[in-house]
Formats: sequence, structure tokens, C-alpha cells
Amino acid sequence: MERSLILLKPDAVGRRLVGKIITRIEEKGLWFIALKVLQPTQAVLDQHYNEHKERPFFKDLCSFMSSSPVVAGVVEGPGCVDLIRAMLGKTKVTEAVPGTIRGDYSLSTQQNLMHASDSPASAEREIPIWFLADELVTYRPCDGPWVHESIK
Repeated sequence: MERSLILLKPDAVGRRLVGKIITRIEEKGLWFIALKVLQPTQAVLDQHYNEHKERPFFKDLCSFMSSSPVVAGVVEGPGCVDLIRAMLGKTKVTEAVPGTIRGDYSLSTQQNLMHASDSPASAEREIPIWFLADELVTYRPCDGPWVHESIK
């Protein structure tokens, strides 16, 4: 099964959209194998956003991400990386179509509610930054066979 890291950013937490976003992911048929609320440290943000360290927006991004708690989660399911990215919508707010999380709830390209891994390889790199191995659980939802033919 594929996994993805999701981060519900400070704007999602501050606007009390966490439940709505989690519900959308679960209603799609994906499931959470880890979930927690935390205040990101600079060390965690440096590691997570390492590829952006030299970009002009890095400092502002880290300041925003550490401005209040975030909700970090690991989602599992068939094709979950692409599914969550499609559900999330484009980063640029004017390109995020209605029906996507950003299209429905975001007005800002900077405050864009959520991060989701952009590939299975990124998920493999990102998940251990936010979660210890023993914080991940293994299970299959009881409705799995009704959601997708590969879930037994």
C-alpha cells in the first residue's frame, strides 16, 4: 500500500478546518495510520523543506509553519499520493478549482492549508522526519473491499 505524509498547516488549524479535511480524505476511502498535533521546530522544518533552503521564501515559510500547531498525518491506500494531491488542488490559489480542498477553502497561495507528499519517494523521505517508526500503525479498514478491489 502506498503512503503519503500530510501536514495541515497553521492556517488550517487556526481556521478549524482540520475535521473537514480529514473527513474528505477518509470519505475518499483512504485511511490514517498516524496522526498528531505538534508545534514544528526549526530543525524539523529545515529537514522537511531542505530543498528550499536557498530560496527567498524559505525564511517566511518556516516562520509561517512554526507560527502555531500543525496536524501531521500519514495516510495509506492504493494510489494515495496522486489521490491526495488531486483532492488538494493546485498550490497557486487562482488555479485551485472548486471541489478541491484549496479551491474550496483557500484564498492565499502562501497560506494554502496543507502539504501532501508529491511522490512515493518524497513520502518515504518525509514520513520519518515527522514520525517515529513505532508511531505508525498497520491495519486495513473493514470497508476496504467495498472501496477498492486491492484492499483485502
